[in-house]
Amino acid sequence: MKKIDMLTPIGILIGISMVVFGVISSGGMSGFLAFIDVPSILIVLGGVFGTLCVSFPLKQLKNMGRVGKQAFQSKEINVEEIVGTFVHLSEKARREGLLSLEAELEQLDDSFVKKGILLAIDGVEPEMIRELLEAEIAAVEERHARGRSMFEKAGDYAPAWGMIGTLVGLVLMLKSLNTPSSLGPNMAIALLTTFYGALLSNLFFQPIAAKLAGKTEHELFVKEVIIEGVIGLQAGQNSRFVQAKLKVFAPVEKRKLEEKREHVREA
Repeated sequence: MKKIDMLTPIGILIGISMVVFGVISSGGMSGFLAFIDVPSILIVLGGVFGTLCVSFPLKQLKNMGRVGKQAFQSKEINVEEIVGTFVHLSEKARREGLLSLEAELEQLDDSFVKKGILLAIDGVEPEMIRELLEAEIAAVEERHARGRSMFEKAGDYAPAWGMIGTLVGLVLMLKSLNTPSSLGPNMAIALLTTFYGALLSNLFFQPIAAKLAGKTEHELFVKEVIIEGVIGLQAGQNSRFVQAKLKVFAPVEKRKLEEKREHVREA
């Protein structure tokens, strides 16, 4: 089940709050209003959107919102539960045979686990199972990388468009030196576009790309655990051996806690 990943909005909110606090504490509310300039915002956002349109096909751009949404969601993938599932399945397979696992498939939510178990039930060789499942992992990694690249590129483009806006503002300012009333607005464009570009890149686009990369890394790690579990099932390995093999993938803290519990039970 997917839940809201509160760290993402909290982190963005903290970053914005620190900027607002710094501005207001130095210049008051009037100082804060001085940092709001619509032409500067349009130059950066419009420029970034335009370069994304040039860089990516429409089909991929349509998915940008859905991809970014993943950074605000947290899907619980418990390695310990996966280990427990394969221990249970290995026990049943040794007692009743691999074909008995078909009845267990309906209770499994993970399609990757189901696919692996079906391959094992069908008697596919371990090397072929590993090859097929790793090919799917590679496809998932490639798909996630394409989605993440839109945010990475936006993070690269935003500061550049900030500098372009700065150049626009400087040119306008130099052309209107004889008109003092226009110097302020043109200077605002010159400075604020750089500010907006840096802020969007370092507080939104790049952090979201990093969060998506972390989620992909964890998902691929879990799939590798599943492959080892499926191979163990197909080979008819003892449930204790399967548990010992898969437990090495659990976090160090979890393994230490489990070892302490085992010592207590033995005592």
